[in-house]
Amino acid sequence: MLRFAPSPTEDMHIGNLRVAIFNYIVSKQLNEDLIIRIEDTDVERNIEGKDKEVLEILNLFSIEYKSVMYQSDSLKYHQKMALQLMTQKKAYACFCSDTKLDELKEESIKDGKTFRYDGFCETLSDETVLNTNAPFTVRIKKPEHNIKFTDLLKGNFDYTPFDVDSFIILRQDKTPTYNYACAVDDMIMDISIIIRSEDHVSNTPKQIHIRESLGYTKEIKYVHLPVILDALTGENDVSSVKWLIDEGFLPSAIANYLVLIGNKTPTEIFSLEEAIEWFKIENISSSAVKFDIDKLRFINKKHLETIDDMRLSKILGFADADIGKLAKNFLEEVNTIKEIKEKIALIFAPKTSLAGFEEECLKLKECLKTAPFFDDFEELKKYITEKTSLKEQLTKPLKYVLTGANDGVNISDIYPLIKNYLGEIIK
Repeated sequence: MLRFAPSPTEDMHIGNLRVAIFNYIVSKQLNEDLIIRIEDTDVERNIEGKDKEVLEILNLFSIEYKSVMYQSDSLKYHQKMALQLMTQKKAYACFCSDTKLDELKEESIKDGKTFRYDGFCETLSDETVLNTNAPFTVRIKKPEHNIKFTDLLKGNFDYTPFDVDSFIILRQDKTPTYNYACAVDDMIMDISIIIRSEDHVSNTPKQIHIRESLGYTKEIKYVHLPVILDALTGENDVSSVKWLIDEGFLPSAIANYLVLIGNKTPTEIFSLEEAIEWFKIENISSSAVKFDIDKLRFINKKHLETIDDMRLSKILGFADADIGKLAKNFLEEVNTIKEIKEKIALIFAPKTSLAGFEEECLKLKECLKTAPFFDDFEELKKYITEKTSLKEQLTKPLKYVLTGANDGVNISDIYPLIKNYLGEIIK
């Protein structure tokens, strides 16, 4: 079993999507189920509707999954297992206030030391705990041995008990903290391999410690993916997936690019279905990768060139394969759906007049409004010339009247694709 575990606290960004895609590919390769787990236990940070948005994006990218679960639905299991840990003296009630903990942290900073809980409440007697009415958190005791694990990309890790520390697993309101809920859920769901971002590396020993303390011995394999950096700034790139879609990038192209970067692939342009056949998670670079929007534009153009004409037409808001063919005529100039829409919108928009050709444009409009239907563009030109006497002064104003532009594609190339729409175009 694999899982993709987004949090409904922000927009889904390209790093999240890359994690989801890799989980999907590996689940297909291993013939194991993929579960979507919405990690919603941090109620104060949750944003209404973000969970639905995540699922819509996954569906848009054709990422198949068995089911969706919400972490908050497992609260009773989180609390039950925390009680088990306390009963077994592997966890304890901590009455230290936030103010006291902040003081301890400030002291550590002044001394130039890494803050670690001093273990004061671990030594409290059962009687003291029973007679204390103050609110408390629950802390797990630090491990008695080093926590070791192997990452399939980054190699071996070895954390000391000091590194892991005695950390909080239940907040004062008895809701689980991130690491505790994550560890328990991975155990309950019988997860076999965890693929996630490298910023979770330091969480891994804590989660292993929790499961070991609960007596869970199954070894989980780990892959911590490197961060994606902006190619221009070199900073962590958190570009929103929704923004990329709104900008006119195809899901197939975005997925192609996210699998391509930092990877060894047999070809540059491919589909997710094709990637499943040859993808190897161990071939992913262990170093940070750069997100280059210009490279994505190139890949997007390649996907637009091969997309089915009718499907492209529907994406553009039509249901005519000719419109799909028309769109592909603009790929010498543009790279995205948004840019193609702008070109097509010019064709159907009311035209005023082209500077320097005002009289010619007026004649052409009047002529075209009453012209019979011509299947052949040369026949149309012949008719216009006869009716308007325009010859040398015909090409530029005619291109403007039919396309809304005075450069770009040849009218003879696109006329067969727009001839059925002349009534809408000539306004």
